[in-house]
Amino acid sequence: MGTSEPDLLANPARPTDSILAPPYRAATVGMVALISLIAFEALAVTTAMPTVARELNGLKAYALAFGGVLATSVIGMTLSGRWSDRKGPAPAMWTGLSGFVAGLLVAGFAHDMPTLLIGRLVQGLGAGCLSPALYVIVGRLYPESLRPKVFASFSAGWVVPALIGPAVSGAIVEHVGWRWVFLAVPLLAIPAAALLRGALRSLGEPRGVAGAETTRTMANAVGASLGVCLLFVAGQERGWLATSIFLPAIALLVVCGKRLLPPGTLRAARGLPAVIALRGVAASAFFGTEAFLPLAFSREHGLSPMWSGIGISVGAIGWFSGSWYQGHYAKVSRQTLLRRGTALMVIGSLTAALSTFAWMPVAASVAGWLLTGLGMGMLYGTVAVLALSMSGEHEQGTNSSALQLCESLMVATTLAIGGSLFAALLDLSDTAAFAANFAITVTLAVVGTVVARRVEPRV
Repeated sequence: MGTSEPDLLANPARPTDSILAPPYRAATVGMVALISLIAFEALAVTTAMPTVARELNGLKAYALAFGGVLATSVIGMTLSGRWSDRKGPAPAMWTGLSGFVAGLLVAGFAHDMPTLLIGRLVQGLGAGCLSPALYVIVGRLYPESLRPKVFASFSAGWVVPALIGPAVSGAIVEHVGWRWVFLAVPLLAIPAAALLRGALRSLGEPRGVAGAETTRTMANAVGASLGVCLLFVAGQERGWLATSIFLPAIALLVVCGKRLLPPGTLRAARGLPAVIALRGVAASAFFGTEAFLPLAFSREHGLSPMWSGIGISVGAIGWFSGSWYQGHYAKVSRQTLLRRGTALMVIGSLTAALSTFAWMPVAASVAGWLLTGLGMGMLYGTVAVLALSMSGEHEQGTNSSALQLCESLMVATTLAIGGSLFAALLDLSDTAAFAANFAITVTLAVVGTVVARRVEPRV
């Protein structure tokens, strides 16, 4: 009589070199499918939202339709991480899926902008719950030797939507209607999540004593969430009003964010704090550059939106290639991968930033962006692998949550500061506006090379 799949899942150390071997196949396919759907929805909404805002007469709330999702995801990440450490990933997983699907349905059937915003907020809360739970599944189900391959597959789950998502979304909006950008995803998300049932049944409560969930922790999560929302509101304003909103937002993010992250994260203390800090620093450098690079291609070099988009997609290809390399072919230590990845990001982001100047060949800037993506791919999955390896079973949820919280809060802050500087300097000079933003992101890439050398705990 053969061994059942749940029995195999209960013994994840069974020798295999493949994340698609029978003990892991359903879980791998289900997780990658969920990540692909979350990625597609995030990118598709970016394409659809101008039409949505016009039809629902909600242009004034345009920024909140994006910022609200990021803000509530902070609460979801915090709740999910601590819940997973106490009860295992299943409750957080199913709660997150329910919130994500419910939010999409509310948004898809909305007949005014306030209702759509409510749907987006619920959707963000659900998506925030899902992410740490998926990381905990990786940490609890797969042996350490397979985790790099799992995170490489996660990167693949992001890259395909990055390449085709905007085009598919545009076609849906044009030929079917914007509501199906929201309503189609639940039809696929529920079957994808169902593939995880066997894995989740096999993972009981974690061994060890999890940190207690406190009212103060959730209050800090709400404070950080409010800070993110205020950043997006400040970005819509100008002059003294923008400053009066921006400064409290930054204060909330720093004070509340510090309390949600492991001690020493903001100063990149050796070991786990440096690992988590590196995730935030690297993501800020990457996404801060990505936000303004298409605009530089367009304004400084006269590229059409299509060609600017193609140039940016090269970074996604680089990210996937770097992630696949770290997961399948790298024969060096995780620490060496981080040092190489951050070095590539410095070279690449500096080269891409030179697109600020008309004399810089576009092909050279695109090549730099490819290097930036390659470096990001090498370190992104590596950081996740290290964070899980440094965590006991009762800490994997909290530390996975911290990884994603650090990224979300730092990226939001970087985009807000860079965007404010860009807007303030644009009337003075296009070159000065682009240079100020890219100076921030290149500096962050350089800081990443320093932090990468601190990921090994002091012996």
